[in-house]
Amino acid sequence: MRMARLAVCVAAGLITAVLPWTPAAAVQVPVQVPVQVSASSGTFSVLSYNVAGLPEGLSSGNPEANTPVIGQRIKPYDVVHVQEDFNYHASLYANDTHPYRTPTSGGAAFGDGLNTLSNYPYSDFTRDKWDRCNGTDCLTPKGFTWSRIRLAEGVLVDFYNVHTNAGTTDADLTARRANISELSRFITANSAGNAVVVAGDTNTRYTRTGDNIRELLTANGLTDAWVQEERGGVPPAAGSPAITCSDETVSDACEVVDKILYRGNRYITLSLSRYSNENAAFRTADDKMLSDHYPIAADFQWSLNPALSLSDAFGGPHGTPFTDVATVPVTQRVTGVGIRTGSRVDQVGLTFADGTTFTHGGSGGTAQQLALAQGEYLKSVTLHSGQRDGHTRIFRVGFTTSTGRTLAGGSETGSAVTYTAPAGWQIAGFHGRAGDEIDSLGVIYTRVA
Repeated sequence: MRMARLAVCVAAGLITAVLPWTPAAAVQVPVQVPVQVSASSGTFSVLSYNVAGLPEGLSSGNPEANTPVIGQRIKPYDVVHVQEDFNYHASLYANDTHPYRTPTSGGAAFGDGLNTLSNYPYSDFTRDKWDRCNGTDCLTPKGFTWSRIRLAEGVLVDFYNVHTNAGTTDADLTARRANISELSRFITANSAGNAVVVAGDTNTRYTRTGDNIRELLTANGLTDAWVQEERGGVPPAAGSPAITCSDETVSDACEVVDKILYRGNRYITLSLSRYSNENAAFRTADDKMLSDHYPIAADFQWSLNPALSLSDAFGGPHGTPFTDVATVPVTQRVTGVGIRTGSRVDQVGLTFADGTTFTHGGSGGTAQQLALAQGEYLKSVTLHSGQRDGHTRIFRVGFTTSTGRTLAGGSETGSAVTYTAPAGWQIAGFHGRAGDEIDSLGVIYTRVA
């Protein structure tokens, strides 16, 4: 089973996806997890910074001296995306204190230079190398990374860290447009229905006619933090003069190639509260830039739709992501639940009173159905996970209704979790990952209709 476009996938990236944000080895019996979001709103900050970590002599900066300083100064930001984090990576991490940090992919010529440092746990970490490059950009496997960051129970945001092809020759522009289009397709396929933050060195400008950054925003419903905060929501016209600043006149009004883009979803509203070029905070003692790029930051507020609630997802980082959050009926009664199982769980599905159906997974296994009586609703689900061909998958699923009836199938394992709806709520949808089997599963709750 593969994602729509998958290069390298780190199964847990500092936190395992086998359990809901808990090491699998710690669990031998089902863990009871009633949905209890710790907060219905919150804030987080994002910093994107190309740290110019190429080897000395190739870097336009002084990374040996500056990288330790950068590591110290990025500490206040909740989620940090760095680009060109190559040969001085150890120094960056040694001077930083974020508890969740992606493992390096290697120095220049071997790694992509992309890393994420976060105050929040992440899962499903993936590195993807661009299909197209030009010139010296082909000397290292540039691309993008994707991770799912957990702000609170069930409050998950897809974060993308990006570094596209540089340069302004026709061949450079062609490669960069291909990069942006590739990223756009990936987000469309793998983050459908999810809240998203894209932050990185896009090497694009709205004023440059050869760039297609608008395509990325339009196709995926993204908002540019700089455009919203500094331009009143209207980007500069293509073909107009570049909005650049000298080192002596840096301000938030300057358009830089480093960008922060975002969107919420039906469950999570993301609101921008600040955009800032953090140049003044990242200078040397003699007032020089620590890198050849500006660090850009954005502060966000998040809030939740009171008609919905989500559990975490349980399982592995394989298969293609899915979520019912965009379409789950909030005023409809669930009238039936279905599963297909054998040794593992092949499929799960729900039917609603208005005829709406949700089905996820493949067509293997043996089908079972449970029709719900009037006034009966799905109260809890128990999931078991295990390893199959090196991938973590859902091995067993068991639903329990408000009247105590059950529907279950698959194989029990030593790693399990139970999600239980709060009083007055029902299981009415799913999110997770699947291919021809279910790789991970979480539930969406609505109020009992």
